[in-house]
Amino acid sequence: MRTVVEIKKGVHWVGAVDWHVRDFHGYSVDKGSTYNSYLVMDDKVTLFDAVKKPFKSDMLHNIYKVIDPGKIDYLVVNHVEPDHSGSIPEIIEAIKPEKVFCSSRGKKALLDHYHRDDWPYEIVESGQEISIGKRTITFLETRMLHWPDSMFSYIKEESLLISSDAFGQHWATSERFNDQVDSSELMAHAVKYYANILLPYSGLVQKLIAEVKKMNIKIDMIAPDHGLIWREDPLQIVEAYDKWSKQGCKRKALIIYDTMWHSTEMMAKAIADGLIESGISVKLMNLACDHRSDVITEMIDSKAVILGSPTLNNGMLPRMADMLCYMKGLRPINKFGAAFGSYGWSGEAVKQLAKSLEEMKMKLFGAGINLQFVPNHEGLKKCVDLGREIAAAIKDSVPV
Repeated sequence: MRTVVEIKKGVHWVGAVDWHVRDFHGYSVDKGSTYNSYLVMDDKVTLFDAVKKPFKSDMLHNIYKVIDPGKIDYLVVNHVEPDHSGSIPEIIEAIKPEKVFCSSRGKKALLDHYHRDDWPYEIVESGQEISIGKRTITFLETRMLHWPDSMFSYIKEESLLISSDAFGQHWATSERFNDQVDSSELMAHAVKYYANILLPYSGLVQKLIAEVKKMNIKIDMIAPDHGLIWREDPLQIVEAYDKWSKQGCKRKALIIYDTMWHSTEMMAKAIADGLIESGISVKLMNLACDHRSDVITEMIDSKAVILGSPTLNNGMLPRMADMLCYMKGLRPINKFGAAFGSYGWSGEAVKQLAKSLEEMKMKLFGAGINLQFVPNHEGLKKCVDLGREIAAAIKDSVPV
């Protein structure tokens, strides 16, 4: 898609839309994504970020609609991850910039990725300003949000924050602004993005929000590197990040399970019964049909995480092992945990699940429920009682 959009007078979106991407290193993006780049026309024409390598022609075509690429003076690299820098070698060849602005870690990352020490690097630090004519750019390093090199660029004359990978969404649309799309769907994409990318850095998000508030800068537009630009009430996404980064929970339990011959599934439904009758909101997610990234999105506001798997070859089912590997990396906090499952003759899975929950510092409810073969009425009653016990703990810890 090659359609330039002027997001502010003299500031143009010149990025690319990826309608067909479906996986982002383990995160399902069933509605595609965008790679956003911004071109600012001033005495020093400045390009912010590039696009994924296969989309370099889309970006260059968009730039040509505004200006001959050879007339671009500066390139600002806010983030070196290849979905934003993969086309940089070709872009630099086309525009031959006077300077390539980046953080010190950004320069190292560019050298490590592209092995070009002949580019005109200009290292900038947090708080540093540069003039490009009528406009001034202030840089703000945002290390580990979500790479060591990450930074924001703020154009104060436009009250415009170019926010790199923060405040984005993976969503391919023909629209460019938040007020042009359904707000509930937009926030659903935004929370999924936060849960699967930024969750482990929640403490740093809190520090960054405090730092931006301390700077007392005016922001009337936030332009991320993925998804829609926040034009209407842009601070709503900052407020949402503030809430999500605190990892507060609702009176909600998430039951995540895989099943072989439906015995573990029977147990999952029985635990859900105990929770539901006690007034707790419940979400059952079967890993045979629910993607790991959708599970994590549901987990962000769940107080209890309840895992179930039968035993296979002295261990848990492979999809559950995959889920746990992914979940551990995202480091959720403030959760209760419980384990359950069925077995034929050995029964190790429940113990392994409980250990994993303990390693994630979740408060456990016993050693878990482990039932042999098909559960009977007595076994299912234990599951219902576990649901009731977890429900009581949730009510005690989560205010109405």
